[in-house]
Amino acid sequence: MKKISMAVIGLGCRGKGLHGTLLSMEDVEVVALCDEYQDRVDAAVNDNEIITGKRPFGTTDYRQVLAMPEVDAVLIATAWEPHIPIAIDAMRAGKACCMEVGGAYSLDDCFALVRAQEETHMPFMFLENCCFGKEELLVTSLVRNGLYGEVVHCSGKYGHDRRSQIVHGEENRHYRFRNYFNRNCDNYPTHELGPIAKLLGINRGNRMVSLVSVASKARGLEEFVNSHIDEVNPSLSGKRFMQGDITTTLITCSNGATIQISLDTSLPRMYDRAFTVHGTKGFSMGMPRDLSPSMYLCFDGEERWRSIDEDEFKKYDYWQYVSKEASRSGHGGTDGMELKAFVDCLKNGKEMPIDVYDAAAWMCISCLPETSIAQGGKAQAIPDFTHGEWLRRPLKDVVELPVVNK
Repeated sequence: MKKISMAVIGLGCRGKGLHGTLLSMEDVEVVALCDEYQDRVDAAVNDNEIITGKRPFGTTDYRQVLAMPEVDAVLIATAWEPHIPIAIDAMRAGKACCMEVGGAYSLDDCFALVRAQEETHMPFMFLENCCFGKEELLVTSLVRNGLYGEVVHCSGKYGHDRRSQIVHGEENRHYRFRNYFNRNCDNYPTHELGPIAKLLGINRGNRMVSLVSVASKARGLEEFVNSHIDEVNPSLSGKRFMQGDITTTLITCSNGATIQISLDTSLPRMYDRAFTVHGTKGFSMGMPRDLSPSMYLCFDGEERWRSIDEDEFKKYDYWQYVSKEASRSGHGGTDGMELKAFVDCLKNGKEMPIDVYDAAAWMCISCLPETSIAQGGKAQAIPDFTHGEWLRRPLKDVVELPVVNK
């Protein structure tokens, strides 16, 4: 079996987890590890050697990784800000690239990412693991099989109490602090937007045309600091954060469907992506994690709470084909599924399931809301990164979903 030689750039919490997933894959060998902090590099190199018996190259300079001829592909899991610049450098160095999620800081960055891929033709995949979630894939399968009729509206949110992580960001070397302190936008839009965009065929027969965004006042983090003054850095006392506690973005699509997404991370709450789909024949609403039953569904007037694991849905459920090994990887198995998809496409010359046009379109739903919020909710045009090709690009789901109702 030919192995893909990979490097991981960025070894914080997310990069460390993805590195572990790569080490469990038989057709991958990790040959280089990089982070701006030497202690993270040393720890990852040691872990790699313990698990595989091989000691990879370690460095704090990602350019040294890109200069290694033995590296076939790089996985980028750094702080949000350098994601796109590193991906561009990687593709221009002749490396295939898979890039972790986050929002973009400018439209220019998004266009530059697309140009780099188009000019180099290097394989690129955006690692939005929520697109591989059991609930998201089941609902998409039900839509593809006609149970929802015509979908007219979808909504979702990134609802996650991140207050402790944010306010301890400086001492923990976590990038969220500086973003919440200096920006007011939807800084993490793709967990909820990605699966919706795939379901609605964005960049493939449909596209996002415009948006408006608003943000609530920013009070949650300040209150959290004041309530935990003995536990946080004293310099935070009296500081004001820029990021509104709840941002709401409404997107209009070319086919008339609408999308509503929300960022809700600096107030007390449970984790919830609130994945909701409204169609002419059906409706579903995901429940917060760990609550049961897991979904509310309504088809042709039959309303009831139900579990997505019911026998009725098994014939539509792609997850029945997922191996036990993949399902044991991070985030309920979605990390393993997305990395397996990347490696499979790379080895077999197949089209990536989440490509550079998806990355640009989804990531710009950070910088555009930032402008809209600053302008009092003024509408912003969403660029077409496909140069008009969205009109004829065929629909592509991240996996091959079951066809039940022909």
